[in-house]
Amino acid sequence: MILPKRNLNELRNFLFGELSAVFAFLRFQMRVYIFLCLMCWVRSDNKRPCLEFSQLSVKDSFRDLFIPRIETILMMYTRNNLNCAEPLFEQNNSLNVNFNTQKKTVWLIHGYRPVGSIPLWLQNFVRILLNEEDMNVIVVDWSRGATTFIYNRAVKNTRKVAVSLSVHIKNLLKHGASLDNFHFIGVSLGAHISGFVGKIFHGQLGRITGLDPAGPRFSRKPPYSRLDYTDAKFVDVIHSDSNGLGIQEPLGHIDFYPNGGNKQPGCPKSIFSGIQFIKCNHQRAVHLFMASLETNCNFISFPCRSYKDYKTSLCVDCDCFKEKSCPRLGYQAKLFKDVLKERMEGRPLRTTVFLDTSGTYPFCTYYFVLSIIVPDKTMMDGSFSFKLLNQLGMIEEPRLYEKNKPFYKLQEVKILAQFYNDFVNISSIGLTYFQSSNLQCSTCTYKIQSLMLKSLTYPERPPLCRYNIVLKEREEVFLNPNTCTPKNT
Repeated sequence: MILPKRNLNELRNFLFGELSAVFAFLRFQMRVYIFLCLMCWVRSDNKRPCLEFSQLSVKDSFRDLFIPRIETILMMYTRNNLNCAEPLFEQNNSLNVNFNTQKKTVWLIHGYRPVGSIPLWLQNFVRILLNEEDMNVIVVDWSRGATTFIYNRAVKNTRKVAVSLSVHIKNLLKHGASLDNFHFIGVSLGAHISGFVGKIFHGQLGRITGLDPAGPRFSRKPPYSRLDYTDAKFVDVIHSDSNGLGIQEPLGHIDFYPNGGNKQPGCPKSIFSGIQFIKCNHQRAVHLFMASLETNCNFISFPCRSYKDYKTSLCVDCDCFKEKSCPRLGYQAKLFKDVLKERMEGRPLRTTVFLDTSGTYPFCTYYFVLSIIVPDKTMMDGSFSFKLLNQLGMIEEPRLYEKNKPFYKLQEVKILAQFYNDFVNISSIGLTYFQSSNLQCSTCTYKIQSLMLKSLTYPERPPLCRYNIVLKEREEVFLNPNTCTPKNT
């Protein structure tokens, strides 16, 4: 069958149109494909992998016996890359765009890693710091140097790490960073690395915090061989295992000794508890510092010559710290930097402070001081106990820090008390007087001119007072206090 010429032309035009449409669609598809490929290429080029903390093991500790290595890796975190560490410097030695030279920079340095494990607290520490303040955080990974069975080798490597860090710091200074904005937080051997860095820069670092600085090979060494208060403008130290892996002697402008500096509550007391028996006390300093950031706990501490004096209520006052009240352990220690400098003029450059904590995270306790004023010589040598009752009917007896001086020689006695729960709305104070001598008198009465209860943990709360009280020996009296008048506070 032969189609007419007109029909052939129409068919040819129809087929040509269809083919043109097909080719146009294919060209569009090709363009989309090329565009997507280019996008993937750009993304893959910009999305670099996160830096990971060195994954080492016992094998690396064995290898170090024969082939010692040392390497320092700087892992930078900011709020822009909270979950993905980036290098501080690019391959062309330019500064990472996320690093802000005008902001504070915290350098977090770990300690000895005998089996190469990653510090369990590390990532949480970074998160807590960045949640507290918009800053730069640099984790110093020197695992290749700390992972060894030879502790003395790790000790020697601390100075090498400090020299390596000083090179990077000098580069940062060229980019406009400031030593005064640097806060080094060193754990164990990391505390001494921080000190060595501070020595290289002649004590111009803003702050160094030593978290239970290592004791072995550093105890009783001269200042140039360990962390020292001259290594930064402000040096605060927390001692939590001073009779074990930590160091006993004070090193900083202010040294905190929680629970006396050793045998932390909640830590295992038996060697059968495994590795926790060895490291729990040592790492408590880390967790206390983190708790000071992550919770509302005020870890107030008391300046005192010794833990023994502190336990006998001889160091209740923090008058030398003026309106800032008692020093606070942890991140808030910086609030007392200026006060400490004032105290140093003409006085020893050491302030040792003590506190007690609970045994479970976040380790909070709450301190009150009960001040009692009596007429001279109206009471025999005795002691008081007291408890608090809140508006909900809850009663709690505190841990009392007994005073070892005879009461009858004092017109005012201050009793330090520690509670494991905070009492805000106090409805009454249960007070009991005990005679220490054998001359007990069940019918005798004892006059108290006034008593004042004050929260030391939260000094901004108004103190409570009660006046003209009469007590009988061993007879508990519940007193309803009122807010003190200004002349009595």
